[in-house]
Amino acid sequence: MPALGNGNLSAEPAWEFVLEGFRGGVETQALLFTVFLALYLVTVLGNLTMIVVITLDARLHSPMYFFLKNLSFLDLCYSSVITPNALSNFFSSSKLISFAGCATQLFFFSLLATTEGFLLAVMAYDRFVAICSPLQYPVVMGPETCARLVLSTYCGGCLNSIVQTSLTFRLPFCRSNRIDHFFCDVPPLLQLACANTALNELLLFGLCGFIIVSTTLAVLVSYGYIVGTILRMRSGSGRYKVFSTFGSYMTVVSLFYGTVFVMYAQPGAMASMEQGKVVSIFYTLVIPMLNPLIYSLRNKDVKDALRRLRQRHTAK
Repeated sequence: MPALGNGNLSAEPAWEFVLEGFRGGVETQALLFTVFLALYLVTVLGNLTMIVVITLDARLHSPMYFFLKNLSFLDLCYSSVITPNALSNFFSSSKLISFAGCATQLFFFSLLATTEGFLLAVMAYDRFVAICSPLQYPVVMGPETCARLVLSTYCGGCLNSIVQTSLTFRLPFCRSNRIDHFFCDVPPLLQLACANTALNELLLFGLCGFIIVSTTLAVLVSYGYIVGTILRMRSGSGRYKVFSTFGSYMTVVSLFYGTVFVMYAQPGAMASMEQGKVVSIFYTLVIPMLNPLIYSLRNKDVKDALRRLRQRHTAK
């Protein structure tokens, strides 16, 4: 049971935290509400569209689009873990979240975000096999292998989430119950603890650093081989097509890993919560919105699938 109070130190047990969110008056809150709502609606529409199109169009039943569908599912879910509650708090006077609700939000956010980090590395490996070993691709990336790879990303995400959530909520929170953030996350929660958080910080930086560095290396090595293969291609149109996909993918990867690294994998991550809130907007709202737009919906195969679905619908 946490010992919380609204002041500095208190022995009074409490079941609730206060998510302070962003500072500012009514106009600032209204502006932020509008921005959050617009980003979230585009996120939901874009990712749901990707999931539906890939599911219904048989021509998109390939490993690459199987991974893209899972990416859209993760983006939709982890944005939904954060945004609806944040939206309701913009005009709420209490901004309360229960102790169990806070732990649940942290668990699922950590699970889904970590899983996405691993999935991006798996997607890089998929493109490596498809471009560098096209004849072996159907055998190497069979349906069972793809399913196992996706399952392994969820297992890695679950392991990290269990460690972070369990260690964070074992701490005694007695400095305050006011979380200086718009959702429950490890860095602002550690600032409320009245016990030694060195182990928690070490695990946060260590685990997140290991995940980010290892997955980034996997991406860089995969795409290093891909670039070498592309440069040896004789067809200019083939090089353009592959480089176009490569550029879109690296945009997504750079945004995701870059913002997560700034927030979790370097020692100054907990120094400024105001900076942390801005960075958090990118990986909770902006990146889930951009993924289907720059990585999937601009794809010719997806556009053709959307056109076929529209024609099928209008023909009925």
